[in-house]
Parts: sequence; C-alpha cells; structure tokens
Amino acid sequence: MAESDFLQTTRQGYDATATEYAERFHRHLDDKPLDRAVLIGFGGLVSASEEHPVVDVGAGTGCVTEILNGLGVPTYGIDLSPGMVAEARRINPALRFEVGSMTSLDVETGTVAGVVAWYSTIHIPDDHLDAVFTEFARVLVPGGHLLVAFQVGDTPRHLTDAFGHAVSLTFQRRQPEEVAARLERAGFTMRARILRERDDDGFESTPQAFLIASAAGTRGD
Repeated sequence: MAESDFLQTTRQGYDATATEYAERFHRHLDDKPLDRAVLIGFGGLVSASEEHPVVDVGAGTGCVTEILNGLGVPTYGIDLSPGMVAEARRINPALRFEVGSMTSLDVETGTVAGVVAWYSTIHIPDDHLDAVFTEFARVLVPGGHLLVAFQVGDTPRHLTDAFGHAVSLTFQRRQPEEVAARLERAGFTMRARILRERDDDGFESTPQAFLIASAAGTRGD
C-alpha cells in the first residue's frame, strides 16, 4: 500500500469515529497504573520547557498530552485526523493541538526535548517505519528522549468496523527487539524496554511494549 493510501485510510477511520472514540477511550489510562508509571518515568527523564517542549505524535484526543502537562512537562499534540484534533481541543481547551503527520512533521530540526508515540506508530507499515524513526530523531534536541508504545505480536490486525462505522484500519503488532533494532539504526540509544502482560479488560489481546530511547549527542543548553 502506497504511503498516501495508508495515511488517507487512517485519517478517514479516525475522523469517522472521533466522537465515539473520545467518549470511550479518553480516560482509559485512569485504570492503567503501570502505563501511567511509564509516562511518569518518561516525564522525569526529559528536560522540557516552553522553548523545548515534548510533542505527542498521534495524540488522538490528548489523553497523554494532558497527563504529561499535569506532571509539569510542557507538551503539545499532533494528530493526522482533524476529527481527533477537534475532540482534543474540545476536551483540553487550554492545551495546543495541531493536525499533522509523523511521516513529515512540521517541526523544526532539534527543537523538542521529547517525542511520545503512544500507540500511534501502530498504523505505520513496516516499510515506512524506519523513516518515521529518523524523523523523530531529526526533531529532537541532542540527548532528547523518545517513548514508543505498541502492541506486541507478529500478525497485524485489520479493522473494518468501529463504533458502527465502516473503516479500514491496520494495527501493526511488533516484537520489542525488532523495534529497538530499528531505533538503534535511526541513531537512538536504548534506555528502557518494558513489557506488560495484557490486561483482562476486554480490549487487549496481546502484551504491551514501552520503549524509551535517547537521541544522539549531549544537550548543550
């Protein structure tokens, strides 16, 4: 599938379901203390400021953006779906959200202290993932940090219906070792590899992985 195709189908899927998604999932981390602990640890690593914030890439309704700001970590969100961005702005009117794609971020080189990709690279096909990680490395300050969360597995899941809407969404499940190797090829140094068993909540069917890596160089400011 060509890049334009997967971006278009992903955008369309989330635009169609944005309202229902926000109602069902915006507060989903309230009942996931281990996942929140990962975000707390990441927030403690980054040296974010108004000049060098964290960018939440694939922010959805802004759940993670909200949590990081609540921890005192200046964070703004970017999402491919205008519908999801509209929900994020509605729910979090004091926070900043923009429409954009992780394949080509409208962010100046070396200007963010951290990048969070919280279950958002799952919609990137394997043959585009290395370029996405290189793009993350580009926007980070030297020594900045990246957090990637994703479902563990070897077989993608394809969804054709969500909340009663016809969609075409592919969820890429990957092995942590494979993703870590790709990050290292993009110039990152691994800092943490965290694997959580699936929760018995009726939604998770696989273990969940959280990888934290740092960009090359030492921050000089």
